[in-house]
Amino acid sequence: MSKLEKYIKMVINVGVNIQKGQKLLINCPVDCAYFARMAMEEAYKSGAEDVMIEWADEYSDRINYLLAPDSNFGKEIAWKAERFKYLVDEGYNFLAVEASDPEILKDVDPERIQKNQRAARKIRKPFSDKVSSYEIQWCIACVPTIAWAKKVFPNAKNDDEAMELMWDAVFHATRIDDNDPIKNWESHIENLIQKRDALMKHNFKYIHFKNSLGTDLEIQLPKDHIWVSSGEKAGTGYSNVPNIPTEEVFTAPLKNGVNGIVYSTKPLTYMGDIADDFWLRFKDGKVIEYGAKKNKHILEMLLYTHKNGDYLGEVALVPYDSPISKSGITWYNTLYDENSSCHLGLGNASKTNIKGGAGKSDDELDAMGINRCLASQEITVGSSDLEIIGVTHDGKEVAVFKEGNFVI
Repeated sequence: MSKLEKYIKMVINVGVNIQKGQKLLINCPVDCAYFARMAMEEAYKSGAEDVMIEWADEYSDRINYLLAPDSNFGKEIAWKAERFKYLVDEGYNFLAVEASDPEILKDVDPERIQKNQRAARKIRKPFSDKVSSYEIQWCIACVPTIAWAKKVFPNAKNDDEAMELMWDAVFHATRIDDNDPIKNWESHIENLIQKRDALMKHNFKYIHFKNSLGTDLEIQLPKDHIWVSSGEKAGTGYSNVPNIPTEEVFTAPLKNGVNGIVYSTKPLTYMGDIADDFWLRFKDGKVIEYGAKKNKHILEMLLYTHKNGDYLGEVALVPYDSPISKSGITWYNTLYDENSSCHLGLGNASKTNIKGGAGKSDDELDAMGINRCLASQEITVGSSDLEIIGVTHDGKEVAVFKEGNFVI
């Protein structure tokens, strides 16, 4: 098999882990139609009952943002809401194919983007809740495009070379290089589960991040928090790997229990533009100050487009010596950059990160101390000298990270 065929088999059979008789929705950019079609074929071969493809096109989105009248933005379109209700009622699992130009919307009016984001999040909420609470099997996987490849490899001689370099990097980061990638992933997931179990054993009251960039952040954890890794069982009874690649073990912080300052270590690609060299200061969970050397306005959109976007919903531990980090690449893609080192998620927390969270309403979850928001976005904060100390409820200090890697 070609590496591309292996990649698709792994995405369908390990990532989504589609089972006989299940239904699957694939969201895919039109530029990557070949990938969606191959994934559709693989899903049917694996026993899927129905596979539906939802096409996306960021270039037509850009035209709309630039030229459409203001009245077009922020509408909650009824038929779209009905469509997502149908997907929930019919129990569709989900594959998101991500293939964005990192700067496609850099000269678009941010207010137009914010209006559409708010409306779209509300419309998708019933389906998004199923995804974020792991009630269905789902996976996000990336496919190179010329625009993305040229951003990552600006010195490539031409488009073909940039794409070849990009695919090679993706295959390496997703463990497709070896003869048996599915076996590789089984071993990798087992390692993540071992780290998850070690963190659960200590039941930390809070964890403390510190590095030479100036990060000095204390993150309190809810009393009944749960650390989660890939390979967990979804509500369907089958395991899945939500992110390909994935290197993280994550939990939800206590909404009002985050204090200190944190500095980014990778650019933030958000809403079609890039912010870089930024910092956030927290007090009682809320971002009270922030700054950036590049595109500070992107942080403003990130924090204030949705209610509670200025609180954390996730803290994720990722070893600095992961294959993605060792590549030395700045990916300009959240999925890859977040899995290169530790990261924090602003916005929505997963129901799976607290005992008894499944089936709870937003108000009930908020009362349990985890953040509720219509969106979530990760920022990368790990470094080669990051140290993380966990403190138990009886005051015992435990080294979790030293020099950017697990020691627990």
